[in-house]
Amino acid sequence: MMWLGLELALILFVVAAAVLVAFSRDIVGAIVTFAAFTLGIAVIWVLLAAPDVALIEAAVGAGVTSVLFLITVMKTTGMSGESEETGARTAETDGGSTADGAFRSINVPALMMVGALAIPLGYVILSLEPVGAENAPAVVETYADGELTPYGHYIENTLEEAGFPNAVVSVLVVYRGLDTLGELIVAFAAAVSILVVLEREDIL
Repeated sequence: MMWLGLELALILFVVAAAVLVAFSRDIVGAIVTFAAFTLGIAVIWVLLAAPDVALIEAAVGAGVTSVLFLITVMKTTGMSGESEETGARTAETDGGSTADGAFRSINVPALMMVGALAIPLGYVILSLEPVGAENAPAVVETYADGELTPYGHYIENTLEEAGFPNAVVSVLVVYRGLDTLGELIVAFAAAVSILVVLEREDIL
């Protein structure tokens, strides 16, 4: 019961942080809230028995990404996040003032898009086996009818099909090699973007 309460509290915290990030006008405050959001996600990954994913989430999401956001803000608009002229112009457009314009107005099309994605995603999550279930496909080699699960397939056939004794290496390099290549391209693009932000001050 205690764990259920902790999980519900974490979910509420993550949802509230995500909403604040989306609607906050203060860019620096949104970045700090985003860091808290990613830390909450990291704790959830720990509860789901995925400490490796939690470590990456905390290091990349709450650490590296948040720092890069802050550096970008300091090199463009300054630590205030928005200049006074920009804030005043935005407030006038929304029909408010800078004093009561702490949050952005709701973007209805974006909200509908999020709902359209969240409903099927929630259905899939609720239909999954409970965490730690003994008959989950990720921890058993065969289904009830004797057919191999993905786990069983990799355990049985990795060495013969891929030539690697390590199933993890085989999955990353052979079975999902194109996906790994895409991740490398994204990482390269991110590295180039960092160099642009940190060293090419003349283009900002």
